Amino acid sequence: MKSQPIFDYPLFALGFRAFFALAGFAALVLIVFWNALFNGTLTAEHYFPDSYWHAHEMLLGYAVAVIAGFLLTAIKNWTGKPTVTDDQLAGLCLLWLYGRILPFYAGELPDILIALVDFAFLPALAYQVSKPIIQAKQYRNLFFIGLILLLALGNGLIHAQMLGLQENTATTGIQLVVATIIILILIIAGRVFPFFTERAIPGTLTIKNPMLDNLSVASAVIVFALQLFDISGTLLALAAMVAVVVNIARLSIWYVPRVIYVPLLWVLYAGYGWIVLGFILTALSAYSIVLPSLALHAFTLGGIGALTLGMMARVSLGHTGRALKASNAIVIAFALINVAALFRVLLPIAMPGWYENLMYVSTLSWLAAFSLFIFVYAPILSSARPDGQDG
Repeated sequence: MKSQPIFDYPLFALGFRAFFALAGFAALVLIVFWNALFNGTLTAEHYFPDSYWHAHEMLLGYAVAVIAGFLLTAIKNWTGKPTVTDDQLAGLCLLWLYGRILPFYAGELPDILIALVDFAFLPALAYQVSKPIIQAKQYRNLFFIGLILLLALGNGLIHAQMLGLQENTATTGIQLVVATIIILILIIAGRVFPFFTERAIPGTLTIKNPMLDNLSVASAVIVFALQLFDISGTLLALAAMVAVVVNIARLSIWYVPRVIYVPLLWVLYAGYGWIVLGFILTALSAYSIVLPSLALHAFTLGGIGALTLGMMARVSLGHTGRALKASNAIVIAFALINVAALFRVLLPIAMPGWYENLMYVSTLSWLAAFSLFIFVYAPILSSARPDGQDG
């Protein structure tokens, strides 16, 4: 007799449901905590120093949750093989959640335990994602496993410094994680942007250019590799501008004017635009014209923030059998995430004296965007498909 699954309800039916819900709540809770720590209204003994905790949690907490939800769902579609059972998905979610909670028990728990629990998530995810790829013999998709393990390596470098095993590796780890996430986004963009555009705008036929796809990724790899080896100046600026030109060319062959009338599309194109701006600001920072942190936040808050919010909204509708149309509340959320990036990345260049006020508006915009996401999508992610199908 077949045993019943332990977690037999919709939230654990597919990877996107549980992990997108966790990501949405994390986007709120982590920023509220970070703001309280930054302003000194909250003090807590913590495994991570404050600035490292913020970077670690937004990248290896929030962003990795979105990546996990996407890959666990997409790999199942691509291979026709299941990635995880609902019990296994619940276990992965708990492991991710413990990684967020245990650092607040520094002093009560051994640091090595805190590090191992947090580190274990990405290898566990890689294992679950690799199984259907190997079963279906889709070996070309194994590079996703390599990217997940690169994220794990970056996480390991951060923990190595926290544990006192190495000196000055945390910053390198954060750089590696940012680079890997952006490269992953560029790869996935080549698969989903043309498809989403054709589906949303009838009669549209997007051109696919494998050479531009490869150049967009290769140029980004070169830029991030130069930064990892602490090479700046003219060489970094030239590499960054090549990445700008190649990625603008890539976007231009996908883009059609009607994109601006489809919120589920324009938020993705806007997110990609923030990545292009990140390369522009990287070139300027190579000559100390702007602060490197502005380029970093163009990539993270702008690029990762807008693209993950847009992808969660689009994927959740598509995989729960709902109409691919953003509600008014979610359109406002899409606008707000871009406002958050505008006030964090561009306006500080023009109004440096207003920095604290700009950060305040950016924080509120981010929180409002994800509050709307949770309000609209928590019921969608936690309820069965209206058409009665699995998923």
